[in-house]
Amino acid sequence: MDLYLVRHAIAEPRDAARWPDDSQRPLTPAGIERFRAAARGLRRLGDEVDIVLASPHVRAWHTAELLTEEAGWPIPEEWPALEPQTPRGECLDALRDRQESAVGLVGHQPLLSELASLLLAGDGRPQRLELKKGGSMCLRCDGGVEAGTAALRWSVSPKILVSLGR
Repeated sequence: MDLYLVRHAIAEPRDAARWPDDSQRPLTPAGIERFRAAARGLRRLGDEVDIVLASPHVRAWHTAELLTEEAGWPIPEEWPALEPQTPRGECLDALRDRQESAVGLVGHQPLLSELASLLLAGDGRPQRLELKKGGSMCLRCDGGVEAGTAALRWSVSPKILVSLGR
């Protein structure tokens, strides 16, 4: 299985007065436009995705919708295992049940980089991985989704994706 981890685009700053429920915090207009170009950059990479699973939080969900519009990825499905406070082990357990060969995951930090670290290095040696807002990485999990068995295929910053998408 190939896993495409995408961190949500740039969102509005936390503000309890405007969004008492942080899950409702949206993307900024500039974040939307920048991610449109980044999503076109992902399309140019040429990888096919079978399914897109997204956190139900507004900022991640909208990012997943932009991937559908601009990168041609499938319509997202809500996946609570990608909510920000989900332990990486629970997210990994939920992934084991997936049968698709290429899965897009749209979510939040630090969950996405912690999941990537677990898949790449296992529990013993956590890796420090940077995944900027709107950035993406692809992991190959041959022989199943298990801790310490993945290989990093690529990791691309949003700046590079935007350049590819112009």
